[in-house]
This record gives sequence, C-alpha cells and structure tokens, in this order.
Amino acid sequence: MTRDGSSAPGKRERSLCYHRAAMKPTIPSFRGSSVLVIGDVMLDRYWYGATGRVSQEAPVPIVDVDATADRPGGAANVAMNLAALGIDVTLIGAVGDDEAAATLRRQLAAANVRAHFVVVAQWPTIVKVRVVSRRQQVLRIDFERALTDDVGAQLERLLRDHVSATDVVVLEDYDKGTLARPQQLIEIAHAHGKRVVVDPKFKPFDAYRGADVIKPNSTEFEHAVGGCADDADFVAKGRALAQRCAFGALVVTRGERGMAVIERDGAHHHVAARPVDVFDETGAGDTVAAGLAAGLAAGLSVHESAMLANLAAGIVVTKSGTASVTVAELRRALAAGGIVTRDELERIVADARRTGERIVFTNGCFDILHAGHVAYLAEARALGDRLIVAVNDDASVARLKGTGRPINPIEQRQRVLAALASVDWVVAFDEDTPEPLLAALKPDVLVKGGDYAIDRVVGADIVRSYGGDVKVLGRIPNASTSAIIEEVRRVRE
Repeated sequence: MTRDGSSAPGKRERSLCYHRAAMKPTIPSFRGSSVLVIGDVMLDRYWYGATGRVSQEAPVPIVDVDATADRPGGAANVAMNLAALGIDVTLIGAVGDDEAAATLRRQLAAANVRAHFVVVAQWPTIVKVRVVSRRQQVLRIDFERALTDDVGAQLERLLRDHVSATDVVVLEDYDKGTLARPQQLIEIAHAHGKRVVVDPKFKPFDAYRGADVIKPNSTEFEHAVGGCADDADFVAKGRALAQRCAFGALVVTRGERGMAVIERDGAHHHVAARPVDVFDETGAGDTVAAGLAAGLAAGLSVHESAMLANLAAGIVVTKSGTASVTVAELRRALAAGGIVTRDELERIVADARRTGERIVFTNGCFDILHAGHVAYLAEARALGDRLIVAVNDDASVARLKGTGRPINPIEQRQRVLAALASVDWVVAFDEDTPEPLLAALKPDVLVKGGDYAIDRVVGADIVRSYGGDVKVLGRIPNASTSAIIEEVRRVRE
C-alpha cells in the first residue's frame, strides 16, 4: 500500500531494529465506544464521466460528466470511518453558511454522526472536486479560502461542552486554519481525562505537545526530525521527538514499508503493509487516524490499534474515492485466505451471508495434500462464493486413522490448505465428525470427495434439514493419502 507523503523503498537498511512479533490484528467490540473528532471539515465532490475527445481549445481531455457524488472529507471523513464501525461519534469543525455545509450536515446525520459546527460568515465551506474518468482521477479542483476569523475560542467551548461524553479525542489537522491552537484543545481533553490522537500537518510538532498518539506520514516526520540514515536512526529520532514533545507514541505511516510505532518509553514495533491492489489512496490517512482512535477507545494498546488501522487502510485503498470500512469488512479481510478460530468463523460466515454469498463446506484430515485434494477443492469452490475447509486436529486424526497418523501436525496441514487459491477459510475441529460445525455454520453446500457414497456423507441430514445441498464430487485415480504413505514406507524398507 502506498499513500501521499510516503517514502519509497530504498537501500537495504544497515540494521532492522523493529520488533517483528507475528501478532494478528484484533477486531474488538466497539459497542459503547465513543470518539470526538475536531478539525478541518470539507466536502469531497466527485464528477464521473467518459473521456473520448481532446479539447480544440487546449491539449486536454474532455470529460462528459454523467454522474456526481458528494462525500464528507477531511475531519468529516474520519468521523464517517468511525461511525461505520458502530462507534458513537461527535464532530466539531468550521463551515460556511452555504450549500456544501447543508450537504455535509445531511450526510453526517444520515450516518449517525453528531455534528457541531462553527458557522463562519462570508467564508465558503472547503470543497474539493475530483474529476474521474475510466476509474482514474483526471483533475482535482479545490474551492477554499484562508480562514481569517479566529474560531479557536468557539471550538474550545464546543469541545468543553461535549468532551466528557467521549473516550478519545481526535485532532484532524489539514492546515486549513481550523486548528490554529491545537495545544489548548489537547489541554482541555487531558483536563477531562481523555486521550488525544493527532493527525498533523506541517506545523512544528511542539504545537501538539502532550498528545497521546501522533500520526505523521514519513514526509511529515522527516520534516520534523530530518533525514534518517536507517531504521535505527529512524527509531532513535522518533523516540527523541516523543520525549521532547511529551508524546505517548508516534505512529508513522511509511507507505509500502507499513507503519512504525515508536513509544516514548522506548518500545517500538513494525507493522507490515498488507499486500493489496491499490485503487485509490484518497482518504487513507483519515482511515488510519480513525482506526487508531477506534482501537484506543475499545481498549486496545497503541500497537494493537496501529495493526487495526493498517488493516482498515489496506481495505479503503481498494475502493474508489473517500470511503469507509465496516467491521464486517475488517473481519473478512483478516480472515481472507486464512486460518481462523471457530468463533471467528461464525462471525465471518454471518457477515458473508448478509451480503448474499453462497458458503461451501468440506472437511477431512488432509494429512498429505495431493493432486486429488487440489482438484476436488477447486471443484468445491466453484459451487459457491466461499469455501470453508474444516480439518481434523491431531487427536481426532489419530482416533480415526490409527497409530502413526497424522504424518503432518495440524498447524502444517492448515497452513498448506490456506495457501490454496480455492480455499477461503481453514478451521480445525477436535470432534470425530464435523456435525457441531455444520449445525453452527449452516453452510449452503456440504461437499465430499468422490470416495464417499452420498448416503454416507456425515452431516448430510443436518444440511438438508435447513434446505442446504449435499454434493459428492469426482475422484482423480491413483491419488490417495494412504497409498502415498504405504509407498513411502515400502521404499524406505
């Protein structure tokens, strides 16, 4: 994933000093969590159309606009991202007395965001127009004027009025003039015992002194501390900055290199970028800020919140324009092509079913994966939108197959299955049959390989009881785990 302001991969670092613990992002319950966002509010306006001609007046393409869309941007986009997770959100900012402000109010209210705006006379709400053709941004037009009125006192009053009802405060600074006095806002939040997340611009970082978490991108970070020779220098300068400005932690977004979490007490972590096809980076930084605040409000650590934010940003850059991420999308991204627990799988399947996806289920020991398995799993996947493979754990394989089995432990068997393109989710079970899983998940299709008669498929009665289908697929000759094991033993003898 890349985003504006990120540093491109460079020379091999002399020393990689981040802790690289293989932690998995946590998706907590956001129920009861609340966040207050204060900062530069704007409206993102999109004009879509085909491009097939070049203007006779200048060597520029002509876009025949046939659709438009308006979306809350800036601090309002952070609020929308938080609301999409089910968090209770309050937004404070400055707008003009105009049509753009009315559009913002309407869309924010529809998303259950409580907006409290300072209305500035004779000042237009910031609007950014993006002209898009063939899924590419052709042009951006900004409508904005410098905010000459001092709205700081009014913003501070609104913050005092609403801060007691929130868990975390986010300062979203696009350097448009709304957050001219961020220090006072941080002090108000801290006086009420609230943690503060800052998404900064090019102000001196001293302006954000005392923030609990500050989220610069790599360009903003190096603007503050100077160039970094390697990762060790990067961490050292980040720690020094955190200590000098009394930050609890820095979360630096570094594009394709992921994120660096540097805490004032010396702890530091690397959060690797998730491999995704980037479609549009617009608003990715807003999603990261929202993810950090959401994680902290739900009780996660800074490191865990950064992993959550990284997961969310990896989803939003695959979308078009300013966008949000839901809890269901987070769960599905976390589990995509992966090994999951039973509890995780139940939530994921429920989310998938709500979107109308057809769920296919199969099970087995898969002790030695062979061509027959690969062919039948691909055929099973073609019967629906998602394929679950349930794998007997080591103890149940031993009960079913006898002494000396399995050859490969459950962790290895799951990892190999999860690597197959046809497989969406892999889950282990410790019972002798998958019937408890089938009763809990209620897949649309239960599939077994061709060595089963359809009247002997375990769990078929459960699946048919709620209207599901049961299939027995074809079999590739001379492909058998037992035969492979016997041949290996014969050769060794």
